[in-house]
Amino acid sequence: MDIMEKIYERAKAAPQRVAFPEATEEKILLAARECADKGYCVSVLIGKEDEIVNAAEEFGVSLEGITVVDAFNEEWLEKLIANYCEKYPLNSAKTMKRKSKDPMYTALMMQATGMVDVTFAGLTHSTGDVIMAGQMVVGLQEGVSTISSVGIFNIPGYEGSEGQLLGFGDSAVCTNPDSDMLASIAIAACDTVHSLVEWEPRCAMLSYSTCGSGEGPLVDKVVEAVKIANERRPDLAIDGEFQFDSAINPKVAAKKVKKESRVAGKANIVIWPDLNVGNVGVKLVQQFAHADAYGPMLQGFAKIVCDCSRGAPVSEMVGNIAMSCVRAQGVK
Repeated sequence: MDIMEKIYERAKAAPQRVAFPEATEEKILLAARECADKGYCVSVLIGKEDEIVNAAEEFGVSLEGITVVDAFNEEWLEKLIANYCEKYPLNSAKTMKRKSKDPMYTALMMQATGMVDVTFAGLTHSTGDVIMAGQMVVGLQEGVSTISSVGIFNIPGYEGSEGQLLGFGDSAVCTNPDSDMLASIAIAACDTVHSLVEWEPRCAMLSYSTCGSGEGPLVDKVVEAVKIANERRPDLAIDGEFQFDSAINPKVAAKKVKKESRVAGKANIVIWPDLNVGNVGVKLVQQFAHADAYGPMLQGFAKIVCDCSRGAPVSEMVGNIAMSCVRAQGVK
């Protein structure tokens, strides 16, 4: 059973409620329908009810067994905003009323108040829009100061500590993270990967230096990030700074890493020092190792907010929804 088959089985074992605020889009309707039919989630379409019904009819998508929420029902919306603002008093009712003109904010308020478990958007909203709304409405995970992304490689022929699989981040969001941001990326990646594949995380912070073999501000940034991450989450095995081979290869680690480390040579998650490295690294592994790269998944929110690529096919969207649901199973 491959990684996605396991994720689909776990999603079906405890279906989560997924809010779809872009509910008049054909691909959203098809993905919500497929997920509902296969039992991956409870699909909740959010927007103007008549527009959703008309779109479903136009695209030939049945709404049987799918919940449709009229996000512009004034009485219902006022109650939602009141409940949300009682729980999150930093945002005023006036502000949330204005924001609710966009159903994505209504979906996120529903999520924040426990009415749904996941918000899935990104087809008509940019990644920046999704991140900004998620930060404002549901907030950040404890110990995390920035939103980032994580993915999982499935690398044919790779014999790592988790077989062919290796977690990685951030390859999509943070361009040039400082030490604090890198620490947040590492902490969130550990939690995300653990929720998806149930590993005990061993997270390596990557650099061109291994344990002081190189010098300079780029190395110092990673060294400080390791220190911050360990102070915030001493329960997690986060270590570095390591070159890539020292992180994943036990023989190289035995030569280069002289300190005791739970991570060196057996990392199952690697953290790139910046987006240049992350983007190039992912594409190198995909092109030369013919690897699948699952993700990127947004991480760092207090609840699971999923941003899909606007060019994503329905099959990829269904996979992202299932992964989001598995992650949400562990969120209180």
